[in-house]
Amino acid sequence: MEILFEDKSIVVCIKPVGVLSQAGDEGEESMISLLQKACGSEIYPVHRLDKGVGGVMVFAKTKKAAADLSKQVSEKTMKKQYYAAVYGCFEEKEGIMEDLLFKDRAKNKTFVVKRERKGVKKAKLSYSVENEGFFENKQVSVVKVRLYTGRSHQIRVQFASRKHSLLGDNRYGSHDSVSSIQLWSSEIAFVHPETKEEKKFNCLPPENYIINQILFG
Repeated sequence: MEILFEDKSIVVCIKPVGVLSQAGDEGEESMISLLQKACGSEIYPVHRLDKGVGGVMVFAKTKKAAADLSKQVSEKTMKKQYYAAVYGCFEEKEGIMEDLLFKDRAKNKTFVVKRERKGVKKAKLSYSVENEGFFENKQVSVVKVRLYTGRSHQIRVQFASRKHSLLGDNRYGSHDSVSSIQLWSSEIAFVHPETKEEKKFNCLPPENYIINQILFG
């Protein structure tokens, strides 16, 4: 774990792949427990990344900061950007995806559905194709994604439903030997809860990520 910024109100860090964003089963390490040890203070989550996804995150160190940042998340003024490596090429090199999503909690899996009903939530993201290449003789696109909603497994299921499964995402249709889901939280921007300054933090995936190999050729 790398800390990018810290003051009395917030801490911005790079979440490693394989670590829970929030506290899970008893005894399992999470970003909360790691940051509590590193910062020596209480830590409050305001957004999530899937366990198998890494990248930049912000956490609050006070209840007041947590309330402010959570409000920015709910009002969609906190901007979150990702890189993903997906199978296939796109006819439209940029666009918007809007779907209705339903999460089956028993299966821990999200599905695109056609009608609104209890438990169904609207999901929206925009994407742009940054580069194209090949992995194991299959066409791959690296897309930059901006989330407008924060649904469970949203990026993964929205792309998979359009036959663009993420590399390494066997839960949503990939059948490969890639060891980690090729999705990375690359940028976060928000207003500091105390100073009201606009803050933006960036971080590229590790060099061994297929995202980087395709992105930079």
